[in-house]
Amino acid sequence: MLIQSTNIEDKLRKHKSRNTSHNEILHQVKAIFDTDLKKETRIENELSSGSNLNENNLNFDLLETENIFHISSIRDTCIDYRLRFLDSKYFKNQFPQEAISKIKTLEKSHNIILQGFKVMAPSKLFKLENPDDPLLFIPIGNDYFYLVHKWGNDLHPFRKWLMLPFKTFENLILSALIVSFLLTYAFNSALLADDLASAKFLILFLFMFKSVVGIIIFYAFSQGKNFNTVIWNSKYSK
Repeated sequence: MLIQSTNIEDKLRKHKSRNTSHNEILHQVKAIFDTDLKKETRIENELSSGSNLNENNLNFDLLETENIFHISSIRDTCIDYRLRFLDSKYFKNQFPQEAISKIKTLEKSHNIILQGFKVMAPSKLFKLENPDDPLLFIPIGNDYFYLVHKWGNDLHPFRKWLMLPFKTFENLILSALIVSFLLTYAFNSALLADDLASAKFLILFLFMFKSVVGIIIFYAFSQGKNFNTVIWNSKYSK
């Protein structure tokens, strides 16, 4: 007589049939999915509506220290790269499922409902009010924020330098001077070889500087632009 091998799948199904009925299994699975769907709906509503909560009582022993940032670091980064740091309700794109999943994981591990979400991103990704690669944060108190999720593409490698003229008024004037000199030199470089023509070069440079500043002022007023130090946490389009 041959001894048949044990089919573990058959044994598992026999145990299942003894312990629960088919309808009970479906009911339990449906209840799990319904509970999970309610959590996701609540999180999505919180992200889209926002709240003024300034602190989430997280268990600091469970936090990853590399994801904790002070408001000063966030502010400096926003100013350097001309980004906004605003409530999640102003973010006009959809939040990825991975971000929702990370929020659920945090809530489960810390046994808390998270609120007061913030997003760091370029102006074009926000629904700004009129008088324009996101990071999702939550406040954890004392002007510290915890990075929950990052998604999308990285910023252009030269964005910091491209946005440098708009950082402060002093930067803008210095940039205008440099651009004016380069334009004047490009069209009148021969004047520098003649000592008597240095005055002419200086006059042309001043006229060029006046033109560059005029263009900047016209563009700034027409587009309602402002400096990085002003707009980094402003909900208004500037």
